[in-house]
Amino acid sequence: MLDQRIIDFLSKLPAPKSIPKGVEVMHPYQDTSVMRLVRDFYSAFFHDDVKRTGLFGINPGRHGAGLTGIPFTDPKRLRDYCGIDNILNSHEPSSEFVYMVIDRMGGPSAFYKRFFISSLCPLGFTAEGKNLNYYDRPDLQKAIEPYIIKTLQQQIELGLYKQTGVILGAGKNQKFIEKINVEQGFFNKIVGLPHPRFIIQYKRRFLDDYLDIWERTLDEVSEENK
Repeated sequence: MLDQRIIDFLSKLPAPKSIPKGVEVMHPYQDTSVMRLVRDFYSAFFHDDVKRTGLFGINPGRHGAGLTGIPFTDPKRLRDYCGIDNILNSHEPSSEFVYMVIDRMGGPSAFYKRFFISSLCPLGFTAEGKNLNYYDRPDLQKAIEPYIIKTLQQQIELGLYKQTGVILGAGKNQKFIEKINVEQGFFNKIVGLPHPRFIIQYKRRFLDDYLDIWERTLDEVSEENK
């Protein structure tokens, strides 16, 4: 079953090696309490062998997947939308937007039947206590590239469509994966969407427009992948 393959992948996920000085790796899946939430989530929404369309963000942040182990899902959304109780307390703007989209597309059960959300790098990074994107430092990007290639291939092999993949972050994140995709052939086509954090932080007055863009694009990609 897909849920067990995902859980096995995350529970055995090694930390990347040769990380530059001053960068800390955030590995929530080494925490038994996080893995309980992970098992509950994927058992609830991925207990089948239906292929999904992959949506890939950058890397986990401290207030979302860094706490819950579930990409773009903060404790509030995990509890209120997914029905998985937890004692964590945090708010992630990206999670807020993603679950607005999920709500518009029929709720978690309907959405996760079609889509698998993850990140190009499944583990996160911090520097001086702040979130760090893998591309924020050239030395980190270079060091992490082999790890991203290996773990992205493993994620696709869990049971994702290879026709079209969706990248969340139509900028540096998309450019990075497009370069790698030419070499590795992960997907036949890559579609980029504006990152949720960018929308919430800088474009909130156009929120409905971006929700429409996301919903329309995801529906189109889902049809392509059938």
